[in-house]
Amino acid sequence: METTTSITFITGGVRSGKSSFAERIAIQKAEEIGGSLHYIATGRATDSEMRLRIKRHQEDRNKSGHSWKTWEKETNISTLATEFNKKDVILLDCLTTMLSNELFAHEADWVEQRLEKKEVFQRIWQGIKEIADYSNQVVLVSNEVLNEPILPNELLVTYSELLGKLHQKIVRYAESAYLVEAGVPLLMKMHVQKGG
Repeated sequence: METTTSITFITGGVRSGKSSFAERIAIQKAEEIGGSLHYIATGRATDSEMRLRIKRHQEDRNKSGHSWKTWEKETNISTLATEFNKKDVILLDCLTTMLSNELFAHEADWVEQRLEKKEVFQRIWQGIKEIADYSNQVVLVSNEVLNEPILPNELLVTYSELLGKLHQKIVRYAESAYLVEAGVPLLMKMHVQKGG
């Protein structure tokens, strides 16, 4: 049996309330250990809608009454791992954006068929795992975007395939996993620690 890591996985559709729920989980975990809160933002303010979403998330964190240290990291998150310690709770928002960033950062390599899918998968998974290993807990937000038909576009097919595989890998190793729908978190997985 595979060992679980200190990851809480939270997914849901757009505007489902998953980010607010993720913030509550992160705050609760930080309070339990007397730890610090960190936010890894993977989003880019590429248009007015994204700027509004980023601003709303920042305002929500400010209203929480808790102090957050924000790290803006669009790609290659493993470089942050050594910044954390076992008193840190990390909220990483979000996996779908990070995957897009990783793919488009190497778009020319895709066109020339030099970059392997497994390289992108490993870079993202290892980054998440390293941050989880250094910190007390990672609360990881993703999106359910795989329920819609996929257009016959090589990059979209690759994106969907990688996201599905990342979801499976992360949930396999996570302590807990939630699906948020209409603001209601549905527990999909809970690892119960056995007494020693």
